[in-house]
Amino acid sequence: MNKSQHILVVDDHQEIRDLVSRFLVKSEFRVSTAADGRAMRKILADHRIDLIILDLMLPGEDGLALCREVRATSHVPIIMLTAKGDEIDRVLGLEMGADDYMAKPFSTRELLARIKAVLRRTTAPLPSQEGEKTVSYRFGDWILDTAKRELLSSGNVVVSLSTGEYDLLLAMVERAQRVLSREQLLDLARGRSSVAFDRSIDTQVSRLRRKIEIDPKKPEIIKTVWGGGYVFTPDVTRV
Repeated sequence: MNKSQHILVVDDHQEIRDLVSRFLVKSEFRVSTAADGRAMRKILADHRIDLIILDLMLPGEDGLALCREVRATSHVPIIMLTAKGDEIDRVLGLEMGADDYMAKPFSTRELLARIKAVLRRTTAPLPSQEGEKTVSYRFGDWILDTAKRELLSSGNVVVSLSTGEYDLLLAMVERAQRVLSREQLLDLARGRSSVAFDRSIDTQVSRLRRKIEIDPKKPEIIKTVWGGGYVFTPDVTRV
């Protein structure tokens, strides 16, 4: 982690923006701040941002709407901040494409740990198997390109995936036709350095199903194994 990594803090409370900004600068990040969606868009248009810290409760356009907007065109990692304790708010943040969340009030040290964990998942090179070059995986009409971290449909159309969705799909593709528990998927896709709540994997699976299943309510690709977890059913080939 160094000053080449640029973090955008979006929060309408100036004291929170200032506190987080000062702490992250001391931790050798570059930091920009925005009080609302309009300011956020301008910074995103003018700078290359490596991660966004986005408050849920913003005046006007809320954090969920802004998260959905960013995710529609960008894979930049997003950590949501919420003052609410209800699980539904955290689930909605993940549904909109956030990579992690933190509840207010929060420890700046924990926030730093979350930031580093998300950035590691986003920027770390994928390990090759037995010294081979990075490969892509084909299953059905889909191709998962591990070099570009992209999912391609049958028409070579890129399907937008959040960092969490990509990591989860890759974990399943590499272990196709094996039953994986939620605990195993949590280890494989998110890592223990990022604390997640029990429904996070279920939420990510639901999002993936909406993107790759013909009928997400009757999934054929990612099937639930009651009491066990999930199994990725297609045959997978390396291309």
